[in-house]
Amino acid sequence: MAEELIVNSNLDKKQQYEILIPQLKALVQGEKDLVANLANTSAALRQTFNWFWVGFYIVKNDELVLGPFQGTIACTRIKYGKGVCGTAWASQKSMFIPNVSEFPGHIACSSLSVAEIVIPIFNSQDEVVAVLDVDSDKFDVLDETDVLYLEKICGLIY
Repeated sequence: MAEELIVNSNLDKKQQYEILIPQLKALVQGEKDLVANLANTSAALRQTFNWFWVGFYIVKNDELVLGPFQGTIACTRIKYGKGVCGTAWASQKSMFIPNVSEFPGHIACSSLSVAEIVIPIFNSQDEVVAVLDVDSDKFDVLDETDVLYLEKICGLIY
């Protein structure tokens, strides 16, 4: 298991992901505890990209319940199909919202968040068991490159 994360903020985003992914794979490989893996993944993503908020919501019964995260306090529970997180869960598709004020039904856990990416995490039966939620407090920070690599990262977790 890796004990230290190597981050180089002088590289472009794609290069940062290419360095981060093997480190995350080593970090979660062999660890069976989902919460531990979510905690370390959220910390590694925040440390690497310095996003406003990055964390996970875990599916429990008919709602998403706040899991490990890095950032300001957050909404504790989100209903199925509600907000960006609940919609990504219901649709089983990644969502990139470059301006959250334009998303109907957006749940503003923080008024400082302006853009959001949500990636569903699937178990071996292709059921959504959690979602990764990334929020930016600046426009034009998140993009499709993030979606592509965050999907790869989420594939390592479960």
